[in-house]
Amino acid sequence: MALVPFPSRQSEALQIPPEDDDPSGKMSFLEHLDELRKRIINACLGIAVGILAGFVFIDKVFNFILAPTRHALPPGSKLIYTQPGEAFSLYIQISLITGVVAAAPFIMYQVWLFIAPGLYSNEKRFAIPFVVFSTIGFVTGAAFNHYIAFPFIMVFFASFNTPDLTFMPKLQDVFGLYTKMLLGIGIIFQMPTVVFFLAKMRMLTARFLAKNFKFALLLIFIAAAVITPTGDPMTQMIFAAPMVTLYGLSIVIAWIVGPKRLQASGSDIR
Repeated sequence: MALVPFPSRQSEALQIPPEDDDPSGKMSFLEHLDELRKRIINACLGIAVGILAGFVFIDKVFNFILAPTRHALPPGSKLIYTQPGEAFSLYIQISLITGVVAAAPFIMYQVWLFIAPGLYSNEKRFAIPFVVFSTIGFVTGAAFNHYIAFPFIMVFFASFNTPDLTFMPKLQDVFGLYTKMLLGIGIIFQMPTVVFFLAKMRMLTARFLAKNFKFALLLIFIAAAVITPTGDPMTQMIFAAPMVTLYGLSIVIAWIVGPKRLQASGSDIR
């Protein structure tokens, strides 16, 4: 009678199932650096295309950006520049900003392609929503800065104009303040997008956000003080107010997105 070998428990334990859904941790450090280099190059190429497009419409973009400042200036005041190449340099910078804004969807897609290898397959389907929501967030932040925040700040600064003091801001200073506020508020308006995807990936809950609201409030005002391009409290409030509002909106987003998914697995999120 032939003896059939019976597999031992030890041999069964050594059988490792294939990791089909494992986030890609197989890339070496140098491969990660090479991937980062590739995404940065692609993003720069997208920005270059946007810069070329910005040169075509440079006059319209220039007038659009400076419109809030012109409306805030007292009658008879003008923007000035004191360096020979200052105005030309400003046109170059405006083209650069235009290129970044125009290429924002492509840049966000490159960011996603860089982080996607570290995600599970069921999380990689968020690529298109990530690009769309992050772009909408940045554009909304840019619009908030152009139509609300920056005009309010310029009106506030121009309010100190008196018969003895004439408000005549330098061209470069005005655009520098506009750019810093644009980038800062654009990043701030990414908060709901980040919370949305963290809640989708079960890494964040509405309960956690609501429970730590008082700590978040403190961090928001600290962050506003750090990223505020000027030292005045009025500008700090301009940055802090939307952050507080967006944090409250993020709690609602996490509650809408998180509970249904977590309740399906029997988790308590409340």
